[in-house]
Amino acid sequence: MGIAELFLLAVGLSMDAFAVSICKGLATPKVRLKHMLIAGLWFGGFQALMPLIGYLLGSAFQKYITAVDHWVAFLLLIFIGGNMIKEAFSDEEESADASFGVRTMFLMAVATSIDALAVGITFALLPDVNIVYAITFIGITTFLLSGVGVKIGNVFGARFRSKAELAGGIILVLIGCKILFEHLGLFPFA
Repeated sequence: MGIAELFLLAVGLSMDAFAVSICKGLATPKVRLKHMLIAGLWFGGFQALMPLIGYLLGSAFQKYITAVDHWVAFLLLIFIGGNMIKEAFSDEEESADASFGVRTMFLMAVATSIDALAVGITFALLPDVNIVYAITFIGITTFLLSGVGVKIGNVFGARFRSKAELAGGIILVLIGCKILFEHLGLFPFA
């Protein structure tokens, strides 16, 4: 997996956390650096931890699914990306919670990083993924976007939430298609 692919994947995975961070900023009367760091550490930490767990699980079962690994990767990324795209067009607004407490942040960090667990399984099925580099890159990207998201939410409001989810979903769908097309020999740039 190249740096450009990893960057797009990291940004795509970060979009849920970015959207939640925007909502956090929207609900917080006065955003401080502390709020940005808390969001960044929770979301970035879990976005790094979950792919590692997924990678370890995927590695354990890799020998059983090698024949269909490209389909598994494709379907997982299409499913995750499709859900993000669907959420972007949903009229349902999530209520913004101003709490940065441990319980609230833990639950939100887990909820926004479940898709990263599935991506970690995908990493185990791809031959050229350096997992330490990948999870570090994803964690740092999410840390930065989450911190910035809190500030953006406080300054600009919730109008970026659906656009962030839509962009993230499209990126994940495209990466899933690229993995499948490369395996089938249909991707001319592989």
